[in-house]
Amino acid sequence: MPVSDRELTQMFERVLTLSKVDKTQSVAVLKSDYSNPRIVRAAMDAAQRLGANVYGVELPAFNHPRAMGMDMTAYCGDTPLTGNIAAQRALEAADLIVDTMMLLHSPEQEQILKTGTRILLAVEPPEVLARIMPTEEDKIRVNAAAERLKRARSIAVTSKAGSDFRATLGQYPTVTEYGFADEPGRWDHWPSGFLFSWPDEGSAEGTLVLDVGDILLPFKTYVREKMTLEIEEGFIRRIHGGFEAEYLRDYMAYFKDPEVYGISHIGWGLQPRAQWTAMGLHDKNDGMCMDARAFYGNFLFSTGPNTEVGGSRKTPCHMDIPLRGCDILLDGEPVVLAGDVVAPEASRA
Repeated sequence: MPVSDRELTQMFERVLTLSKVDKTQSVAVLKSDYSNPRIVRAAMDAAQRLGANVYGVELPAFNHPRAMGMDMTAYCGDTPLTGNIAAQRALEAADLIVDTMMLLHSPEQEQILKTGTRILLAVEPPEVLARIMPTEEDKIRVNAAAERLKRARSIAVTSKAGSDFRATLGQYPTVTEYGFADEPGRWDHWPSGFLFSWPDEGSAEGTLVLDVGDILLPFKTYVREKMTLEIEEGFIRRIHGGFEAEYLRDYMAYFKDPEVYGISHIGWGLQPRAQWTAMGLHDKNDGMCMDARAFYGNFLFSTGPNTEVGGSRKTPCHMDIPLRGCDILLDGEPVVLAGDVVAPEASRA
């Protein structure tokens, strides 16, 4: 059901309060031509109601000539902020940035966060924001799982569909998303509710089987036929299946970059209010489809860049692929069984 402007502003007040915005804070709202004007307006109104010093930074849209489609995750790296030092300094001056434009996977975002500025991304439709309002309980649940993932030195993923994947951990940090940015230098995304890390370089091995009903992002499609990804030394080496496998092979080959096949972040969903079925009720241009990334008990793996945690793979192609019904084991101990979160106890919904 539609969300009113008044309700949207109230929602932003609650999330900005969780993000530690008050009269001592400065808030920059970053927007471009394609930003949702209702979200921009609600963010600015809510920050003013909380007494913060508020200003807007508007940048012209930028379309890389190799980018395909309208999804904001379909081409990573260059953004409207690329090379615009004056705008970057203006953003760095804020305590919190509400990003309605999408800086993710850009070096400019990494530099801004290093200054201690917080960033909250908000690009989903208002109705999705309303259904997945973040809470302190979300933070507790995600952080409980993060403490376990930080200690892990291996991960294994299996499924009835045939997945048999493993990797070692420890080279890269654990990252959490619970929907608000409440610590210096923190990036988060409303809505969300999941966690992830990256395999040690060259350690990911095995097979991942995409079964009917799994999801391919940024295509925003449900898998209709099984496909198998063979992974060796941290990279996808072969993709087997029918038409959808052919489509995926051709899409990734288009970028003419061997690093697009690297296994990037891996983790699992912890958001019970996110729904596997929600993607089918939205137009493909409606946001990023965070429901698919965050729904409870999924195994989410990605391909491509890892520069946001100090890696060297700076590649424009980034796939997020949530799988259902998997078993996920850390150091041989289950945290998810058949798509249901089982441990740690504090991470269960």
